[in-house]
Amino acid sequence: MPIYLPELPDDPAAPFPDPRTALREPDGLLAMGGDLSPARLLTAYASGIFPWYSEGQPLLWWSPDPRTVFRTNAVHLSRRFLRDLRRSTWTVTADTAFRRVIDACAQTPRAGQPGTWITPAMREAYHALHALGFAHSIEVWDGATLVGGLYGVAIGRMFFGESMFSAAPGGSKTALAALAHQLDLRGWPLIDAQIENAHLVSLGAESWPRDRFLDVARALAAEPGEPGHWRDRFGRLAARSLAGGGDKTTATAIPIGRAT
Repeated sequence: MPIYLPELPDDPAAPFPDPRTALREPDGLLAMGGDLSPARLLTAYASGIFPWYSEGQPLLWWSPDPRTVFRTNAVHLSRRFLRDLRRSTWTVTADTAFRRVIDACAQTPRAGQPGTWITPAMREAYHALHALGFAHSIEVWDGATLVGGLYGVAIGRMFFGESMFSAAPGGSKTALAALAHQLDLRGWPLIDAQIENAHLVSLGAESWPRDRFLDVARALAAEPGEPGHWRDRFGRLAARSLAGGGDKTTATAIPIGRAT
């Protein structure tokens, strides 16, 4: 039986279909078409929707059920990782190397994934959001070497994670810890992790019914935000300061169910 999939109109400000009408199989597929303009992307994220497609496919939009999330004050880090973090000489910054981070996320090989959904068009779309102050990167440095990072979209008081990478063991976890710490300090309680996987669950990710996620995420996205680059607000953070004193820390979190 053919599957009917709504096609988005040309107007980038047009509303999306109700996410509750998304397909059950494949889970969360909602619509196709449109474009990756900043206006369209901001409307999508604020509505609990994200783009995900591969080179050669039409542009596809998703809102899965359930939705994977992190509470910024309740992400688990293992004792071993915390011990390593306390000895670390790495530093962490924000919005100092956005292009390098998104390129690394696209180019890093991932088990079971022959390619990447971070196509050249996707990269340029998020560069445009970054220039407008809505897309952000977290960078982890060993001296002058970039060893890990992540990027995502911030609207209101809601962070929507997109992808992360490690060029050295623990690089992406450190980026996550730093992001969650900063968001928790600002009173941002939630990070969208999109789709569940074992790695995210090991860090404390929770699975929420889509209706619950939509209610909370939309309310947070509608609150007054902080558009603009985070470089000066974030500063340069010593990675070891994120370790805390136990086997759990509020200095952790993050998403990216599509890339672990």
